[in-house]
Amino acid sequence: MQKEQIIQAQAGPAEKKQLIDSLPRLKGKKVLIVGDVGLDEYVLGHVRRISPEAPVPVLEVESEDKRLGLAANISQNIVSLGGQALTVGVVGVDTGADLLKDLCRKTGVSWDGMIVDGQRPTTRKTRVMAQHHHLVRVDYELTKYLSPETEARVLQKTKELLPSADIVILQDYAKGVVSESLTKAMVEICRDAGKRLLVDPHRSKGAEFYHGVDLIKPNYDESVALSGLRFDDLKDNPDKVYDVGRALQKKTGAHEVVLTRGKEGMTIFAGDAVTEVPTYARKVFDVTGAGDTVIAALSLGLASGLNLVQSCMLANFAAGVVVGKIGCVPCEVGELVQYIQEPH
Repeated sequence: MQKEQIIQAQAGPAEKKQLIDSLPRLKGKKVLIVGDVGLDEYVLGHVRRISPEAPVPVLEVESEDKRLGLAANISQNIVSLGGQALTVGVVGVDTGADLLKDLCRKTGVSWDGMIVDGQRPTTRKTRVMAQHHHLVRVDYELTKYLSPETEARVLQKTKELLPSADIVILQDYAKGVVSESLTKAMVEICRDAGKRLLVDPHRSKGAEFYHGVDLIKPNYDESVALSGLRFDDLKDNPDKVYDVGRALQKKTGAHEVVLTRGKEGMTIFAGDAVTEVPTYARKVFDVTGAGDTVIAALSLGLASGLNLVQSCMLANFAAGVVVGKIGCVPCEVGELVQYIQEPH
């Protein structure tokens, strides 16, 4: 691919003003998110001694924190940016579900689309940390696919909510909700309803798994795994990003591929056009949840009438806000406006 075919997106004063002026249009836009939801827990403290019972550190707990995780974090980002999140996920009959429901209520994320399956635990990740150092992570989860009965309930709830949605996200963390049959059904019902379907994929699956979606948003490592290409074969290829993006576009049939590349920004494939969007992050403390913020802002931008490049620029600014914080936290409209206005 020749370099002159690559468009470089600019975020000058005019473009920044246009993005800021567009933010009120995000308010009230409804995004339907279907996928894996979960609870993130943090147990924080200090280690000053080793246990006499076993050669392990003893954590003196000072605080605990609970946050919406996985697709529920996307929902929280959508709400914090002024949109409405219609979330369809699966939870169990357990403490994790109770805690997750309470957090949804506090953050304004609707619980109406949650499906309860008493045969599965609510996905819950507990991180035990001594200051910023992880000691251990405890996972409560079942990653096998849903039963046919539960998957049918997920699809039925999706169909009920779909007419009121402006755009749809299929969010795959490989926790069991997003199967190939569910993906195929989502493609069909969104196409029939005229709804744009975005997918945030998981690297453990091939590109064909997501065939028929309108837009796919992997990071570079995920895109290589999904495309079936080999890292070793791409190592010395100066056009590797473009070759991987085109391969993914061809294998998924997606008209649009948004390939996120961390400090290198984003590369957008839309039809025959390729556009580079730079990163706007100034300080990076923690990249946790940045991808969730990107897909949330991207979907809201598209739903509000911004084109794909403008929506990706908005998403990059929002990601710049959250990577400057510690942990999985949403981006608020006020801080997004301030961040866009600052020099980069």
